[in-house]
Amino acid sequence: MLCCVNPDCQKPLNPDKNNYCHSCRAELIPLLGGRYRPTQVLSDEGGFGRTYLAKDVHKLNECCVVKQFAPKLQGTGPLTKAVELFKQEASRLQELAEHPQIPTLLAYFEQNSYLFLVQQFIDGQNLLKEWETRGNYNETEIRQLLLDLLPVLKFIHLRGVIHRDIKPQNIIRRQSDGRLILIDFGASKLLTATVQTKMGTVIGSHGYTALEQMQEGKAYPASDLFSLGATCFHLLTGVRPSQLWIHQGYGWVASWRQHLTSSGREGISISMELGEVLDKLLQLDIQKRYQSADEVITDLTPQIPPFSSVPPTILTPTFAATPANKRAVSPKSNNNLKSQLLLVSSILVLGLGGVWYFQSRPQTVSEVPEPISQPISQPIQPQKNVSENSYLPKPFKGHSSDVNSVAFSPDGTTLGSASDDKTIKLWNLTGGQEIRTLEGHSNWIWTIAFSPDSKILASGSADKTIKLWNLETGKLIRTLEGNSDGVTSVAFSP
Repeated sequence: MLCCVNPDCQKPLNPDKNNYCHSCRAELIPLLGGRYRPTQVLSDEGGFGRTYLAKDVHKLNECCVVKQFAPKLQGTGPLTKAVELFKQEASRLQELAEHPQIPTLLAYFEQNSYLFLVQQFIDGQNLLKEWETRGNYNETEIRQLLLDLLPVLKFIHLRGVIHRDIKPQNIIRRQSDGRLILIDFGASKLLTATVQTKMGTVIGSHGYTALEQMQEGKAYPASDLFSLGATCFHLLTGVRPSQLWIHQGYGWVASWRQHLTSSGREGISISMELGEVLDKLLQLDIQKRYQSADEVITDLTPQIPPFSSVPPTILTPTFAATPANKRAVSPKSNNNLKSQLLLVSSILVLGLGGVWYFQSRPQTVSEVPEPISQPISQPIQPQKNVSENSYLPKPFKGHSSDVNSVAFSPDGTTLGSASDDKTIKLWNLTGGQEIRTLEGHSNWIWTIAFSPDSKILASGSADKTIKLWNLETGKLIRTLEGNSDGVTSVAFSP
């Protein structure tokens, strides 16, 4: 089937053989931009354009999303200005698409007096459909949602971009790895606001949109945070803010907690900490609301005890850099070093596991970490005053042999692990799922490191090579050769 791209067409789907639309009689455009074939309408922007599912005929009919902007403007001046703004916004989206949780910009162009923007298609389900299928989220899932999306908002806000329309429909859970993808930044939103300001156009969705954005048309980072809070409220309670807005306006915000036990359902239990976070996200007064994504992350993340409280002899093993040790690194004679590495790794895991435990469990005000004074040989008794909302660490399982090295990505979303099984695994820190396995080394992998922008992973192996990997695709970028022995350390220059 072929879609008519007349934004006013009521029945845009046409057989492939048609040259003119059977509904509106407009001439059909088989290929937008000479390569994108529109096949299905995904959403309608009410006469200002549409969003289509399309196939890229230059890439084996790979699916993509084509957004159309068709402003009804009189005269060449306003249209020229719209085209200029469209190009500026497309350039900004191209910069934003560097983030792995924002769809990649593929193209933008003008054709037949319409403006088009082409983006990566995300295979997954938006959170509204997910909620309709599975029901309300629990507290753990709401926390995971916030900690997965807040770094994305921080990324766009630092670049001067406000999304303006965060709601469950504009968040997709990617099927391949479970990560949340923020979609529909839409040049059409900003452009519509610019060229239609005198008509009182409001950008956003009733119930999810902050008061200052609805009344004054002004949006700030705190405006997006209100929308994120309304989204969490919807998914947690099953009550649509849009329906509440119709009957109460913004009155529902002050009494949102009553919906935790409404409609005859069993009461929804949330911790005091999450309740306070949602209270501050949903403040009508922008000055009382969170001002940045970092502030929310701080309130959601338990404070980590300072590393100085951990005995330095446990975390800083040293080895003499003698020629004998260099020879011991060789795969031909490594039993002694192997035993040492295993011992040190075990101590590190135990030490860091303790830090992770104290980081993961909530603490009451009266609980202050005390120095461990009892002998190591005695079991450490668990503290009793632990709430029902304790979050215990989950083991990441998947390697078939010893794990020699782990590293966190600088953006805090991914954990990498390298193993004797000659593989590297990437893990989603939010949900604990395995993202992908990187294969290519012919011997043990001893060390890994993330690039400062979290886009590339370097790995060093007993096979005497260093490999560079594209983290978004999982593909090998290149292999660096020249070492005469196994590689035990890699690092990126800043």
